[in-house]
Amino acid sequence: MSRAADKHNVLVDPENLHTLEVEEVLNRFEVDRNKGLNEQTVKIRREQYGINKLRQHKSRSIWSVFISQFKSIIIGILAVAAAAALIYGEWIEGWAVLVVILINTLIGFITELRAVRAMEALSQIGVVKTRVKREGRVVEVDAEDLVPGDLVVIEGGDIITADLRIINASKLQANESALTGESLPVSKNEMKVKEESVLAERSNMLYKGTAVTRGSGLAVVVGTAMSTELGKISSLVETTEDELTPLEERLDVLGYKLIYVSVGIIIAIVISGIVSGKEIVLMIETGIALAVAAIPEGLPIVATLSLAKGLKTLANKNALVNKLSSVETLGATSVICTDKTGTLTENQMTATQVHLYNRTIDVNGKIDQELTEEGNPLHIEHDGDLRLALQVGVICNNATFEPNSEEANGDPLEIALLELGYKAGLLHSELMKVHPEVREDAFDSTTKMMATWNKIEEGKLRVYIKGAPEAILQNCSTYLKEGDCKELGNDEQDHWSNLNNKLAGEGYRMIALATKMAQDPEGNSYEDLCFIGLVALMDPPREGVKEAIEECRQAGINVVMVTGDQVETARYIANKLKLVEKSNSAVIHGSKLYETDKQTKLNSFVYARIDPKQKLEIIDMYQNENQTVAMTGDGVNDAPALKKADIGIAMGRRGTQVAREAADIVLTDDAFSTIVLAVEQGRIIFNNIRKFVFYLLSCNVSEVAVVGIASFIGLPLPILPLQILFLNLVTDVFPALALGVGEGDKTIMKERPRKSEEPILNRKHWKMIGAYSLIMTAAVLGSFLIGSHWLEVGAEGAVTMSFLTLALSQLWHVFNMREENSRIFINSITKNKWIWAAIVLCLVLLLSAIYVPILSDVLSLIPPSFSMWAIILLMSLIPLVTGQLVLILRKAMR
Repeated sequence: MSRAADKHNVLVDPENLHTLEVEEVLNRFEVDRNKGLNEQTVKIRREQYGINKLRQHKSRSIWSVFISQFKSIIIGILAVAAAAALIYGEWIEGWAVLVVILINTLIGFITELRAVRAMEALSQIGVVKTRVKREGRVVEVDAEDLVPGDLVVIEGGDIITADLRIINASKLQANESALTGESLPVSKNEMKVKEESVLAERSNMLYKGTAVTRGSGLAVVVGTAMSTELGKISSLVETTEDELTPLEERLDVLGYKLIYVSVGIIIAIVISGIVSGKEIVLMIETGIALAVAAIPEGLPIVATLSLAKGLKTLANKNALVNKLSSVETLGATSVICTDKTGTLTENQMTATQVHLYNRTIDVNGKIDQELTEEGNPLHIEHDGDLRLALQVGVICNNATFEPNSEEANGDPLEIALLELGYKAGLLHSELMKVHPEVREDAFDSTTKMMATWNKIEEGKLRVYIKGAPEAILQNCSTYLKEGDCKELGNDEQDHWSNLNNKLAGEGYRMIALATKMAQDPEGNSYEDLCFIGLVALMDPPREGVKEAIEECRQAGINVVMVTGDQVETARYIANKLKLVEKSNSAVIHGSKLYETDKQTKLNSFVYARIDPKQKLEIIDMYQNENQTVAMTGDGVNDAPALKKADIGIAMGRRGTQVAREAADIVLTDDAFSTIVLAVEQGRIIFNNIRKFVFYLLSCNVSEVAVVGIASFIGLPLPILPLQILFLNLVTDVFPALALGVGEGDKTIMKERPRKSEEPILNRKHWKMIGAYSLIMTAAVLGSFLIGSHWLEVGAEGAVTMSFLTLALSQLWHVFNMREENSRIFINSITKNKWIWAAIVLCLVLLLSAIYVPILSDVLSLIPPSFSMWAIILLMSLIPLVTGQLVLILRKAMR
């Protein structure tokens, strides 16, 4: 894109164009409504404003994905340890740590690159053409070639490719749900509107990214590229800062704690050794040994693999994640801010009720479901009133609907009426053969009605009328009752008017049906009508959403609707989905957002007429209350909030490209219920991460304690640096990895979400790590001393005994990771097949380290005797037995 495309200078202030008369707008853009712009002017303006194209979301390069794998503080610690080892000539230790870093990097790189490329594959868009009037001729140009002042010719079905001010309109309607959240098509005209009108109420404007559903018109381009409303939202996405996920924050905090503790201990031990007269080189080697012992080399590998496993699980359940750490963050989610249109609802109009006099016919949303009245199936061949009502909806209709395909064109309301007729076996094409159309009075925004005149038999015509209930009632003199048109008195008129107001107040879109007989096709369509009834339409809730919201409630997660739609519509959907407990619960209107106190907002579950900027403020409000916020949506207007939230969740099928690019997770099935599965998986992953971090650190702290205590009391090193590295990469990693991929506790969704500030390990965990580490340290030092002074097996024999005691005690220690309230022999650990596989593998590797000559030479180990094995096994079981006794005691005290 040229630099000019980034300029924001415009011919006039686009914020007030809706307040001006048509001629004033044309004059300001210096354009003739009959001729349009000339090519010279177009060229000048294109140079000034650039091409009509939004700044493209930059594709993440392979290099950037690779570099992002090194941002972890844990990786930084490992790099420092590797550098220190290489500087002081500990080549094997140094290169071994570098291999650990490489393995972790490759795992994260491959997994994340696949996710990134899968997300980018969703963003395939073609070139859009637009018809414009230039030099008196209508020509078709690429949308990118539009400039401010261009006259655009509009017809039903067009995609709007720039912001437009309407010059003239004929029955023009637009679907603006992707931009404003308004689920219904909006009628458009050229009349100026009030300055304070919000975006969704500017009836004389058309916006880039929306679609024309019916009618035609002419409009002038008033904004292109980044100067459009869509461009402003795109800019808002760019300026919205990415939030670190809670997992990233916690791992960073843990990493810094490890730095402080490790450096403090190492400095203290090295200085004390030098002061006591030990060789400086020896103490530096001891420091390296302690650094290797303190740092859990396996942590980043296990964390990455655990998250990768969660990512794969979610992908199989229709949730595509573009960042590994986002998987866990879902588990901490305490608030889900969700858009309504297309997320909680189907984003398509559906007839739900037909009201005849003193009768209500229920309509199921599914196309293959029959009509029912009080639960009983209806057959229209025996019901003249209902048949006539449905015929009006089908015949007085300009939409097209193919029952055996997904293709439907036209006004969503008219499509819904065709679908309603289809449920009863009425097709527009077949009715037209029997009752051919003689005349049509198209829908007019002034009369708010539409009529068709159709031939019934020779010399007889029937007029079919549909429109706004209040408009049709004013033109009716009779009403349909049991096959006859009765006089419409005040009582009957009040009945229909009150019913209409009641249903409209519940969020329904209401359409009235009427008819009359005629002989002369030249008469007035809208006088002396017979009122038939009302059809209530709604953008219905998506299947499974109600149940998903209830699951969220049981899991302690608040679901908050944040929509650009009308208050009553939002309230109705919220009640229908049981999002609120009381039907009269407060709905906060966007215009009142800043006037409402914070406590009221925190207690509200529905926000209506909210713009993109206000969505950011609502999310920020929850985040300031230490809530972990997930935001779901599919429209362009959702994109900034998707990026601002801790977790942005976009719809893959209905979602716009802008929304998908801003999100952390894309639901490929567009099902809100998939979010619940993702939250459950996130909670399981966090619990697994907590278990393996606890396990790894209790093992590593015991290694530090063994080396540190031995150095303080003047003993030879019971564990050598390379042996420690072997333990950290073998006997620690595989059990930890098995913990990381566990299936988890199925009752986890009955618990409340973790607090956003809760660390991976709290004070209780650190105390338990210290206790377990001391027990393992005592067992290892005991084994070392027994071997040195009682069995007298020599230096290599004693080191071998302490090495194997530490290795086996760490293996058995994995069974101490079970939940406190679980049983001893049947629990999530013993039922995890990967735990048993890890133990078998580690035992094989340990035996290889002893009995395979090359390995034993490198690790300075010797084959133990029978008596040595007896002491090793006995001492290694002490931490396991002690840990199980503690768990039994804690369960008894609960």
